[in-house]
Amino acid sequence: MLTRLSIRNIVLIEALELEFSGGLGVLTGETGAGKSILLDALGLVLGDRADSGLVRAGEEQASVAASFEFARLPEAIRLTLDAAELVVESGEPLILRRQVKADGGSKALVNDQPVGVALLRELAGSLVELHGQHDDRGLVNPRGHRALLDRFAAADVAGVEMAWRGWRAAEELLAAARARLAQAADDRDLLLAHLAELAALAPEEGEEELLAEARATMQKGERLSGDLAELQHLWAGSDSALASLRSAARRLDRIAKEHPLLAEALAALDRAVIEASEAEDRLARAAEALTHDPAALDRFETRLFDLRAAARKHGCTVDQLPERMLAMRAQLDAIEDGEAEIAGLEREAQAAGLDYQARAELLSASRVEAAVRLDKAVAGELAPLKLDAARFRTAIARLPEERWGPQGVDAVEFLISTNPGADFAPLNKIASGGELSRFILALKVALAEEGGAATIIFDEIDRGVGGAVASAIGERLARLASRGQLLAVTHSPQVAARGQVHYVIAKSSANDSGGIVTRTSVALLDTAGRQEEIARMLSGAEITAEARAQADRLLEGV
Repeated sequence: MLTRLSIRNIVLIEALELEFSGGLGVLTGETGAGKSILLDALGLVLGDRADSGLVRAGEEQASVAASFEFARLPEAIRLTLDAAELVVESGEPLILRRQVKADGGSKALVNDQPVGVALLRELAGSLVELHGQHDDRGLVNPRGHRALLDRFAAADVAGVEMAWRGWRAAEELLAAARARLAQAADDRDLLLAHLAELAALAPEEGEEELLAEARATMQKGERLSGDLAELQHLWAGSDSALASLRSAARRLDRIAKEHPLLAEALAALDRAVIEASEAEDRLARAAEALTHDPAALDRFETRLFDLRAAARKHGCTVDQLPERMLAMRAQLDAIEDGEAEIAGLEREAQAAGLDYQARAELLSASRVEAAVRLDKAVAGELAPLKLDAARFRTAIARLPEERWGPQGVDAVEFLISTNPGADFAPLNKIASGGELSRFILALKVALAEEGGAATIIFDEIDRGVGGAVASAIGERLARLASRGQLLAVTHSPQVAARGQVHYVIAKSSANDSGGIVTRTSVALLDTAGRQEEIARMLSGAEITAEARAQADRLLEGV
């Protein structure tokens, strides 16, 4: 609930600190004293448009801070703060602050952390519910009527929402499967052609490397063929160098015994023959390994070109071609199996849809039953509020299937008829300002809702009524306030007497160095002050003894 409101330099308010408690708090004061300024200041901190005209004349900026405290932070507020990545510790107050500069700039903070104004507006719905003469939010807004009726009915909306999400998920899976199947069917002929092409090519993993190595070796043989032929000629034939070495070794062998040096020369010559023979053998083997076969080289190069062209065509490496073939076969298999998969998904989506519809029908039935009870409850509140000629009806309409959602299949709207025989119409289209406020009060009392805003404010709900009607309004405001915090701006002494705390708003003027300055102030009244203020409300400018006596009777009567 709202526990503190701090205002600086807002229109006629120079500096103001207000503390609030639970129950019914009333704010009174003479017309023009500045009650609307308080509501404008509160609206500013709750995200209303920043109007530089709110800044007090001669000041550079204005500011408003509102502090809210909860035994347990409401779930809606917690989720909003979590989404904004703001942390409010358990037991810590939630402090909203807004600053407006005279040049039109503004700044918003939540617990001293800068935020966008949109976050203040999002939090406002769970913090303060304001009902005034020209209210177009809260109970007047049809967008919230369905949720109000559901809370009144204690309906299982969560179960319907869960069933809805399950149905949507099943439908999305079915749609995705159908899209895949349609795409695969469109690609069937292309897949078959690509697969036939690759099957004919029959690529193998690692084949590219082997072909590249073989081609490189053959290309080396082609380059070295002339040199190898000349070298082989040097070693071949009777006049080759090796033949000459062998002939010399045979001749030297016949005379080697004649002298030690000849024997050494023979040994050296034998070693040369052995080395030359080894060289001849290696040359022969190298020539054989580097044999250049033009036809084989052409086959290898053609195969390598075909493999690499296929890889480029399918956007992969040559080694990945076998894997692509498997994927294509899987796609073709999926086309064949897709109909069976879709049939299964269709059954699941149908079952999920039937479950949602069954739950939604039960929700609709509970709404219809609750609507009858709500209409009766509101009707019982209208006569005491001087709305005895009016009628109230909760309209429930079936939505077209394309508009079904997590809250079911119904549209809900509260309608009224203010005169006998008149058609029913939306609240804000028919009722005058005073009637609208009293209708809202009747609805609030009938709904006895929980889970709404932490603080409820009624702005001059008693305008244009008095006597028994004002007493009835005061009694109902007090009844609502027993469940939380309610603030009422009022001109009615009957309503003011019901307040557990009473604030009086006053405007005063005084001479200042720059001339006459007008200020608005707010004071918390004690028992004697309350008697005097209620007496003023009863008698006007001159407070009489009878007015004080009547004020005492009103205060004692509550």
